[in-house]
Amino acid sequence: MDRELFPERPAHRPGPVITGRFVRLLEGYPREIKIQQPLLVAVLTTAGVAKVLLLLVASVLRAGAGSGARRRWKDLRKGPEFLVTPLRLRADDGVLCEMEVHGHLPQSALEPADHIQVTVRPQRDRELAPRVERIVNITTGQLLTPRTPTVWSHLGPALLFQAVIGLLLIGAVALWLVTRG
Repeated sequence: MDRELFPERPAHRPGPVITGRFVRLLEGYPREIKIQQPLLVAVLTTAGVAKVLLLLVASVLRAGAGSGARRRWKDLRKGPEFLVTPLRLRADDGVLCEMEVHGHLPQSALEPADHIQVTVRPQRDRELAPRVERIVNITTGQLLTPRTPTVWSHLGPALLFQAVIGLLLIGAVALWLVTRG
């Protein structure tokens, strides 16, 4: 058969470990992480409590507060995007396998025909290729671990810290009301 007219279809191996020869990285594309709305509402509500307290303290001290750049609800709800790069390797048994690398991976780390061992795990959507958790380049002895953004890194440490302060304030007021009444 002509390989140009009828290219070999890659298989989606469940893993957890697949060993073979690296073929190539395909063109990457962005994918968005979905954020649960109740989680976002809880974080923003508790952060808002702390913001109100800061505004009250600032008005007493006659200083401006809240001058930092605020992100809109639409921006926070959208979720972070990460790079998805399909990776193909020829398994030791000769089968062409495809998997997805989530996050950035230096392209110079893998050369065609490198002997690699890939640790994968299935994704929630069974139609998608398995996700790469770790790549061991046996040829060079290099360990590669792609990193993706999380919901927590998307919201940012400042907003999360503010939410924790707000949660502590709500807890303190609730405790005061319970012990008072």
